[in-house]
Amino acid sequence: MENAEYNNVYAIPANYTDSGKLLGGMLETRNAVETVALVILVGYPELFLFSMPAMMRIVLMVLTLIPLAVVSMMGIDGDSLFQYLGHIIRFFINRRRLHFRRIGYHYDPARLKNPKKGKAKKQRRAA
Repeated sequence: MENAEYNNVYAIPANYTDSGKLLGGMLETRNAVETVALVILVGYPELFLFSMPAMMRIVLMVLTLIPLAVVSMMGIDGDSLFQYLGHIIRFFINRRRLHFRRIGYHYDPARLKNPKKGKAKKQRRAA
């Protein structure tokens, strides 16, 4: 009998993780929903609330809605726009402020231990 060799190595296609995406894996569902919401939120006032000629309205919408939609569909750094906005807000809420002592400057020894205590004493003495 012949000993047949079996090849157990399979080629994994590049788009195997693209399930759950739109347009053949090019667009994430979250980005598409955010894009539709942003275009409606920005486009409705431009279309119905601003009174201007039709040609000017078209130019305004082309200059604002198309770039907004493209950036919203692409996202920033792999995240959607709202995720990125959440990262920015979380950074500003949780950021640390570092304070360093100046080299060569002679600080008041009483204020080095508790800086707020020195201010409170001065205010009480003045009153």
